[in-house]
Amino acid sequence: MIKQMTINVLSQGLHDITQRINAVVEDTKLNEGLCTVFVQHTSASLIIQENADPSARHDLENWLNRLVSEHDPLYTHTLEGADDMPAHIKSAITATSIAIPVMKNKLALGRWQGLYLWEHRKQSGQRNIIVHIA
Repeated sequence: MIKQMTINVLSQGLHDITQRINAVVEDTKLNEGLCTVFVQHTSASLIIQENADPSARHDLENWLNRLVSEHDPLYTHTLEGADDMPAHIKSAITATSIAIPVMKNKLALGRWQGLYLWEHRKQSGQRNIIVHIA
Protein backbone atom coordinates (compact mmCIF):
# COMPACT_ATOMS: atom_id res chain seq x y z
CA MET A 1 0.00 0.00 0.00
CA ILE A 2 1.19 3.52 -0.79
CA LYS A 3 -0.26 6.64 0.77
CA GLN A 4 0.64 10.27 0.23
CA MET A 5 0.07 12.78 3.01
CA THR A 6 0.71 16.45 3.61
CA ILE A 7 2.35 17.69 6.79
CA ASN A 8 1.86 21.33 7.73
CA VAL A 9 4.90 22.88 9.38
CA LEU A 10 4.98 26.25 11.09
CA SER A 11 8.71 26.58 11.63
CA GLN A 12 12.17 25.11 11.36
CA GLY A 13 12.76 22.13 13.62
CA LEU A 14 11.72 18.57 14.41
CA HIS A 15 8.01 17.78 13.95
CA ASP A 16 6.74 14.49 15.41
CA ILE A 17 4.92 12.46 12.75
CA THR A 18 4.97 9.12 14.59
CA GLN A 19 1.24 8.92 15.28
CA ARG A 20 0.27 9.92 11.74
CA ILE A 21 2.50 7.23 10.23
CA ASN A 22 1.41 4.62 12.80
CA ALA A 23 -2.22 5.34 11.88
CA VAL A 24 -1.43 4.49 8.25
CA VAL A 25 0.27 1.26 9.35
CA GLU A 26 -2.68 0.29 11.55
CA ASP A 27 -5.12 0.86 8.66
CA THR A 28 -3.33 -1.82 6.62
CA LYS A 29 -4.04 -4.54 9.21
CA LEU A 30 -0.58 -5.89 8.32
CA ASN A 31 0.82 -7.95 11.19
CA GLU A 32 4.41 -7.72 9.98
CA GLY A 33 6.24 -6.05 7.15
CA LEU A 34 8.19 -2.91 6.35
CA CYS A 35 7.13 0.74 6.36
CA THR A 36 9.18 3.09 4.20
CA VAL A 37 8.64 6.82 4.69
CA PHE A 38 9.92 9.30 2.08
CA VAL A 39 9.83 13.12 2.10
CA GLN A 40 9.47 14.67 -1.38
CA HIS A 41 11.57 17.76 -0.74
CA THR A 42 15.22 18.82 -0.87
CA SER A 43 15.11 21.10 2.18
CA ALA A 44 13.54 18.76 4.74
CA SER A 45 14.47 15.32 6.03
CA LEU A 46 13.39 12.45 8.26
CA ILE A 47 14.97 11.25 11.48
CA ILE A 48 14.29 8.76 14.25
CA GLN A 49 15.10 10.40 17.55
CA GLU A 50 14.31 10.49 21.26
CA ASN A 51 10.66 11.21 21.98
CA ALA A 52 10.79 11.66 25.76
CA ASP A 53 12.98 14.68 26.49
CA PRO A 54 12.50 17.66 24.13
CA SER A 55 15.93 19.00 25.08
CA ALA A 56 17.53 16.26 22.93
CA ARG A 57 15.69 17.54 19.86
CA HIS A 58 16.49 21.15 20.76
CA ASP A 59 20.20 20.29 21.09
CA LEU A 60 20.18 18.50 17.71
CA GLU A 61 18.58 21.50 16.03
CA ASN A 62 21.11 23.91 17.58
CA TRP A 63 24.04 21.65 16.70
CA LEU A 64 22.99 21.27 13.05
CA ASN A 65 22.36 25.02 12.71
CA ARG A 66 25.87 25.66 14.02
CA LEU A 67 27.39 23.01 11.74
CA VAL A 68 25.61 24.36 8.63
CA SER A 69 25.29 28.09 9.15
CA GLU A 70 23.59 30.70 7.04
CA HIS A 71 25.45 33.37 5.04
CA ASP A 72 28.46 31.22 4.20
CA PRO A 73 30.41 33.11 1.50
CA LEU A 74 30.84 29.84 -0.45
CA TYR A 75 27.08 29.65 -1.17
CA THR A 76 26.01 30.67 -4.67
CA HIS A 77 22.41 29.37 -4.39
CA THR A 78 21.03 32.35 -2.44
CA LEU A 79 17.98 33.65 -4.36
CA GLU A 80 15.45 31.88 -2.12
CA GLY A 81 16.79 33.28 1.16
CA ALA A 82 19.63 32.80 3.59
CA ASP A 83 18.20 29.55 4.98
CA ASP A 84 17.69 27.82 1.60
CA MET A 85 21.19 26.52 0.79
CA PRO A 86 21.81 25.46 4.41
CA ALA A 87 18.47 23.57 4.22
CA HIS A 88 19.67 21.68 1.14
CA ILE A 89 22.94 20.76 2.85
CA LYS A 90 21.13 19.63 6.02
CA SER A 91 18.84 17.45 3.93
CA ALA A 92 21.83 15.97 2.07
CA ILE A 93 23.62 14.95 5.28
CA THR A 94 20.56 13.52 7.03
CA ALA A 95 17.95 11.26 5.34
CA THR A 96 15.02 11.72 2.99
CA SER A 97 13.72 8.19 3.52
CA ILE A 98 13.56 5.80 6.46
CA ALA A 99 12.53 2.14 6.61
CA ILE A 100 10.98 0.87 9.85
CA PRO A 101 9.89 -2.72 10.50
CA VAL A 102 6.21 -3.34 11.20
CA MET A 103 5.44 -5.74 14.07
CA LYS A 104 1.97 -6.51 15.42
CA ASN A 105 0.44 -3.86 13.13
CA LYS A 106 2.62 -1.02 14.52
CA LEU A 107 5.92 0.65 13.78
CA ALA A 108 8.61 -1.34 15.62
CA LEU A 109 10.17 1.75 17.20
CA GLY A 110 11.97 1.51 20.50
CA ARG A 111 10.44 2.83 23.71
CA TRP A 112 12.13 6.23 23.47
CA GLN A 113 12.03 6.62 19.68
CA GLY A 114 9.83 8.82 17.55
CA LEU A 115 9.75 9.56 13.83
CA TYR A 116 10.26 13.22 12.96
CA LEU A 117 10.01 15.39 9.90
CA TRP A 118 12.97 17.74 10.18
CA GLU A 119 12.08 21.04 8.58
CA HIS A 120 15.24 22.91 7.65
CA ARG A 121 13.61 26.12 6.34
CA LYS A 122 12.44 28.85 8.72
CA GLN A 123 9.18 29.55 6.91
CA SER A 124 5.91 27.72 7.35
CA GLY A 125 4.53 25.53 4.63
CA GLN A 126 3.51 22.06 3.58
CA ARG A 127 5.65 18.96 3.09
CA ASN A 128 4.62 15.89 1.12
CA ILE A 129 5.33 12.49 2.61
CA ILE A 130 4.97 9.15 0.85
CA VAL A 131 4.35 6.07 3.03
CA HIS A 132 4.86 2.64 1.49
CA ILE A 133 3.93 -0.45 3.50
CA ALA A 134 4.64 -3.97 2.31
